[in-house]
Amino acid sequence: MSSPIIPRYLDARELLKQRSCFLFGARQTGKSTLIRQQLADVRTYSLLDQTLFIRLSRNPALIREQLTPETRVIVIDEIQKMPALLNEVQLMIEEHGIRFFLTGSSARTLRRKGVNLLGGRARSRALHPFVSAELGDRFRLERALEFGLLPSIYFSDSPAEDLAAYSGDYLKEEVAAEALVRNIGAFSRFLEVAALSHGQMINFGRIASDAQVPASTVREYYGILKDTFIAHEIASYTETRKRKAISTSKYYLFDVGLARHLQGRRGLPLGTAEYGEAFESFVLQEIKAFCDYHLLEPPRYWRSKSQLEVDFVVGRLAVEVKAKRAVSSRDLRGLLALREENLLSHFVLVSLEPMARRVDGIDILPWREFLTRLWEGVWPTS
Repeated sequence: MSSPIIPRYLDARELLKQRSCFLFGARQTGKSTLIRQQLADVRTYSLLDQTLFIRLSRNPALIREQLTPETRVIVIDEIQKMPALLNEVQLMIEEHGIRFFLTGSSARTLRRKGVNLLGGRARSRALHPFVSAELGDRFRLERALEFGLLPSIYFSDSPAEDLAAYSGDYLKEEVAAEALVRNIGAFSRFLEVAALSHGQMINFGRIASDAQVPASTVREYYGILKDTFIAHEIASYTETRKRKAISTSKYYLFDVGLARHLQGRRGLPLGTAEYGEAFESFVLQEIKAFCDYHLLEPPRYWRSKSQLEVDFVVGRLAVEVKAKRAVSSRDLRGLLALREENLLSHFVLVSLEPMARRVDGIDILPWREFLTRLWEGVWPTS
């Protein structure tokens, strides 16, 4: 499958109109490609260039020395590789009015080395894997569910092989090279266990036992996954009063294809529990990207102590996900219970049904129609 140019939802030039911008995101989400597509005429310093990296290490003022009167915007790709450069960046923002577009895959590295993120002089955004709205007619649900939506993998002729390389590169380059953990073997075991806990309420003690590390280490490792944008924490929605909610968080890996690879799963027959889990993860990916791109509060989930559950709550919208071609009344129980709280305004069940319908005030929508409505901003989400 060839790799066409896919315009991304985020607009770098629009972001730079008012101030500098950090663009964070996991490896291979397309940060460098976005720069080439949208900022091709802007002076760019890629810290993956070893020659440039060495020169800047010796002389961090090099970028400032190369300023011209015409310089208005500068791009620095992979800024976490040289956090000390942010001192120079701050100086150029304050004294020369330069706007910077700074990309990185690890906010943790910057914080760990005692760097503040320019003291509010730059906004922060996150870049996700492809979403359906970006791919348009090139979007294929089955491929997305099985192999995920990382740009380099979605269009790959060998997606399974590339996913294996990706997970290996993450451990080698992101974790080991940045010295985020001391014991790569323990972290590797944890990552496999975390993948098997993908989308579930987290029991740190159980995961610690399975990964053969202390519970405190598990908490630290989840922090690393969050700070390197490999996992999203989905907190619980606890505003309900009639039915008391559970407060435990869930964690989802950022890409359904990577989660399945780390789980050791191959093939995805329709109607299986694995298919349902992948479908739910994919819908969460879309919702999380939508929230981040529109600066909305992140999605949460709701589960009562009586085990009634709704997959996601986004603003005033409740979303249940069922990979079914025929939704039954039983599938509506969680949404109906949450509706009784009179806290939210819209209740949707995303399904594989071919046509939209409405039952007891709940919209049962085909997945494609749900995503179209989501990206068109149909529902009030704040």
